[in-house]
Amino acid sequence: MPHSRRVLTYAIAAAAAVIAGGVLPSGATAIAAAPRSATSDFNGDGFADVAVGVPEGTVGGRAKAGYVNVVWGGPKGVGAHGSIRVTQATAEVPGTPEAGDRFGASVTLTDLNGDGIAELLAGAPGEDVTDRGTDAGMVTVVGGAKGGPGPGATVLTGPSPSAAYGKSVAADYLTGGDNQAIVIGGMDKVVARVIHGEDSMITTVVAAPMGGRAPVLATGDFDSDGRADLAVAYWTAGDPNTQSHVRLWKWDAERLEMANFWNTSNAGVSALASGDFDGDGRNDLALGECREIADENIDDPCGPEQFAKGGGIHVHYASATGGSFGSRSQTLNQDTAGVPGVAEDGDRFGAALAVADVNRDGRDDLIAGAPGEAIGSEAGAGAAWLLHGGARGLLDAGGAAASVAWNQDTVGIPGVAEAGDTFGAALATGDYNTDGRPDVTVGSPGENASLGAVWLLPRGTAAGSTAFSPRTLDLPYLSTAHKYGKPLNSH
Repeated sequence: MPHSRRVLTYAIAAAAAVIAGGVLPSGATAIAAAPRSATSDFNGDGFADVAVGVPEGTVGGRAKAGYVNVVWGGPKGVGAHGSIRVTQATAEVPGTPEAGDRFGASVTLTDLNGDGIAELLAGAPGEDVTDRGTDAGMVTVVGGAKGGPGPGATVLTGPSPSAAYGKSVAADYLTGGDNQAIVIGGMDKVVARVIHGEDSMITTVVAAPMGGRAPVLATGDFDSDGRADLAVAYWTAGDPNTQSHVRLWKWDAERLEMANFWNTSNAGVSALASGDFDGDGRNDLALGECREIADENIDDPCGPEQFAKGGGIHVHYASATGGSFGSRSQTLNQDTAGVPGVAEDGDRFGAALAVADVNRDGRDDLIAGAPGEAIGSEAGAGAAWLLHGGARGLLDAGGAAASVAWNQDTVGIPGVAEAGDTFGAALATGDYNTDGRPDVTVGSPGENASLGAVWLLPRGTAAGSTAFSPRTLDLPYLSTAHKYGKPLNSH
């Protein structure tokens, strides 16, 4: 059922109050100097949780209405302690599930108000909105709470038909204050909902042709000023409107808008990830499945061209000497020494990325998925790699990596690699059992005839790994093609 303007106005105001700390969805009271927590603990039990978006899911008989499955962490990690299914039929969530809404197309668990309990941000790019049209799209915030979800509100709806707000979503402290800004990707547009003082404002970050793809979003302090910045990647191909960029934006307090301060052109990427891969205390930026979209005499925006085969990962490093961001870079693929496998067309190495200091050496490690990787004769079975950070980053002085690869034929990982599983299509990290070591979750949306599943690799190892799916979590499903396992989000 389309939303009335009255409900929209109320919900937007409520969402602004949530972000500003005036109304806290989890029921806690506002506190001064709230800690900037990256918790993904949605139920307040002290364990990190993981959100699985299921935009292809059927709800109330409505195909692709979509839902989000928040899977609880606990002493045994995620998948062994139950979960909660959040849909637009959930009492606390605004809206009504309709065919094609695709609620859960983008998901983020983050503590917006500093009370130690995460909120869920969920995009529904297929949402129809009264007076705004078909597929205007919507992003919803749902408060975390002990025992179940707290109140929900609409963060923002698309302004026009096919605006598709909610294709992607992110949140971080972009303005340097105590309030997180929510960034929303739609059709050919990225906007941010920012709290400034007691007011909430919407600012357009970028508007450009994006080929119908969801803009890729990531955050990190790329200029080392102590405040989070926004990375945006988008691309399309074809004359006369070829656009392909990775761009960095920061908050301009005087103009009250996001300002672009760094670009790399003609690079089309499928994933972005921020981490300190060389341990110098500064954020670096990894570009996943990086390839040159248009040749306009710009030298190798994704590094040496031979590393683009099968999908390449190109890393821009922050400057330790005060120079410009990205002046030092590294590029790798499956033909790089120390990376198991062989680069082949269609592997899609780097199509998904996640970051964690898995070995706790003070340098972030990069987890990379290749959902198109063939395992033996099984095309598209998929794989994932753990690439360790080091003193020079992901590659040593000789240009070699230190890494390990996983797939469903790896000893210790349950299941069997089969054609079309797309293991590695989505990735997330978090300390789900609070043992002080980050764990890795790997999505395989093609598993079991596209019902989909997610694997938990405790401490980033195959040993003791487990899998969970709609079947093991007793989720309702009317068909098998729910593609469970993409997207994933946790911290």
